[in-house]
Formats: sequence, structure tokens, C-alpha cells
Amino acid sequence: MTSASQPVEPVPPGSVIGILGGGQLGRMIALAAAPLGYRCAVLTPEADSPASQVAWQTIVAPYDDAAALDRLADLSDVVTLEFENVPAAAVAALAARVRTAPDERVLAVTQDRLKEKTLAREAGLSTVAFAAVERGDLSVMLDTVGFPAILKTRRMGYDGKGQRRVANLDEADRACRDLGDSLIAEAVCRFDKELSAIVARSSAGEVRAFDAVENEHENHILRTTYAPARVAGSVRQAAQAAACRLAERLSLVGLLAVEFFLSPEGGLLVNEMAPRPHNSGHWTIEACPTSQFEQLVRAICGLPLGDTGRRHDATMTNLLGAEAEGRTVPAADPAVHLHLYGKAEARPGRKMGHVTRLLPPGSIAAERSD
Repeated sequence: MTSASQPVEPVPPGSVIGILGGGQLGRMIALAAAPLGYRCAVLTPEADSPASQVAWQTIVAPYDDAAALDRLADLSDVVTLEFENVPAAAVAALAARVRTAPDERVLAVTQDRLKEKTLAREAGLSTVAFAAVERGDLSVMLDTVGFPAILKTRRMGYDGKGQRRVANLDEADRACRDLGDSLIAEAVCRFDKELSAIVARSSAGEVRAFDAVENEHENHILRTTYAPARVAGSVRQAAQAAACRLAERLSLVGLLAVEFFLSPEGGLLVNEMAPRPHNSGHWTIEACPTSQFEQLVRAICGLPLGDTGRRHDATMTNLLGAEAEGRTVPAADPAVHLHLYGKAEARPGRKMGHVTRLLPPGSIAAERSD
């Protein structure tokens, strides 16, 4: 779906950025936009969302509410999103009235796990073996994927939701009944690490990637990110290059986060992608000259992209559930940066905030064992 980039007039300071979504990513977009002179208007179904606490205006309505979408278009000079699982029709309706990035063409791919994997293969990148499973027909899966496998919904899955590991045909049949008609089957792969890389691309075709990082998960939820990834520099560079290739392939305007498995043989397998700021990029707020959130603002507003160089090594740890309650940062430790998201209810596994710890350059690389 590659097409030539069409540079657009920059969106000047004083303009309004519309954001679909009111969570912590929307909050941090708004916080990054303000120093550049932009105000943010948020459309969210939540009355007291993290983003609404710092936004200029908030529209509380479902994402498919036509009147609310019209109101957001009236307020905004450019619209972006903080998560990709918004109705594509809503994005298309906005795009008919106001500059929107990413657009519905990008969402058509990134909302569908099968299309994501297909795009990666078309871009010359490696993935696990996969197959479409429609209406419980497992014949293609048996031929190309086999067992064990993971059956996933093609849409609306995140943090481990909407998937089931299966070891035989009976389990696969049950999973199909539980998960629905339109699924993707993926081979279970052995991997040493999970990595990610975030890239920004502007309407002028300028592309800049942040350093590749290593992610550790607990119960399918990101717990800690290490920047840089504790792997050889050549592997990090390969991850950056792959993310850039996918952004170009999508003709993306905005951010693209790409998650990878690192195989025992040292190869990278594309796992998932998201056209928005990513949890594994929060370390960039303190450790890079330009954070992922400022970079998104720059990309969608037609500004030159910022420096993505890493000034420090860093770890980023999510605060889940009650872990954020009463959390303070000791004044004696300026290398520790606390971010609380302003969520009213602390549920188990819910991301309530994060802590970034800055380290001298080379500290994390020294931990790598070849």
C-alpha cells in the first residue's frame, strides 16, 4: 500500500490537536503538545479520563457518535489517536473533514493481525508461520502451522486478550467456538527476548527511529522495558530498519511501534505493530532529546522531526493496580522519574503509572551476555 508522500502545510502553534482516546497515551500527547504551543481536544467515552485532566476540551461520547465526531472535527486542525482499536468508520468520517493521522488505510492493516503479518512478509520481513481460520475451518492451519499453536482474534486484541494456546484439534475446535469466526492461527515459537522499536514518519517522508528496546512481560502485560535492548548492536539496528521499512510500506504519518521476537538463532520475527505511542517508548520522555509523544506531534503537524538519540540508558517499569498508591519519588534520587496517570480506580493489572530510572550510557549494554 506504499504511495508517494505528499508534504502538507505545517499546522502552526496555537492550533488544536484532536485526540481519539482519553487514556494515559492521550494524556502524555497533550502534555507534549503544550510546550510546542498546541492545545488538545479529546474524544473519549470516559467522563474523567487521564487525558481530560490536561486537555483543553473534552467531548464525552462513544467513538461512533456522529455528532461528537463533527464536534471534534470543528475544534481540531489535525486529529490523531492514542489507540488503534477505534472504529475505522469514525476515522474515515473525521478524515473527510480534517487532516487525520494515521488515516483509515493504516488502521485497516494495524487493526487486523492477519493483515499485519501479511504486510510484514510482503516487506521482506520474517514472522512466525500463520494462517487464517474462518468459521472454524482448520484445514489451512493444519497444513501450515500445526500444533502447538496460538489462535487469536484478528481484531481487538491487546495485553494477551482474545487468544488461546491450543495443543490439539479438540482444543482448537473449542477455541474457535469461544473466540469467534474470524481468527488467525500462529505457530508457537521459541524466543530468547521480546524487543520493540518505534519509528516516526512525517508527511514529507522524513523518518527517524528510536533505539530498540527489550521488554519483559508478566501475565501478557508489559512490566519492564530496558533501553537499549540487551542484545548486539546489529540486532538493534535490524529492528530499527525493519520498523522504518514497515512505516514506509504503510505510507504512515505519525508513529509506528513494532514488536519482535528474537529467536535463539538471532533472527527477528515481527509480532505486532501499533500506529501510535507505545508503552515501551515511555523511557524516551527523559532519556531522549525528543520523546515519542513530542515526535508524534511533530510528525502529524508537519514539523521537522526531532533528535531520537539516546542520552542515557534507562529502565521503565509499569505500576500496575495498587502499586501506584502513595507512590512518591525521593528528592535525593533525581535519576528516578514518576508518572501517575490520574486513573480513579486501581484494578489488578491496570496500568496506573510508570517509573523511569536513568542510568549512565553503557550501563545496560554491559549487562548483555553474548
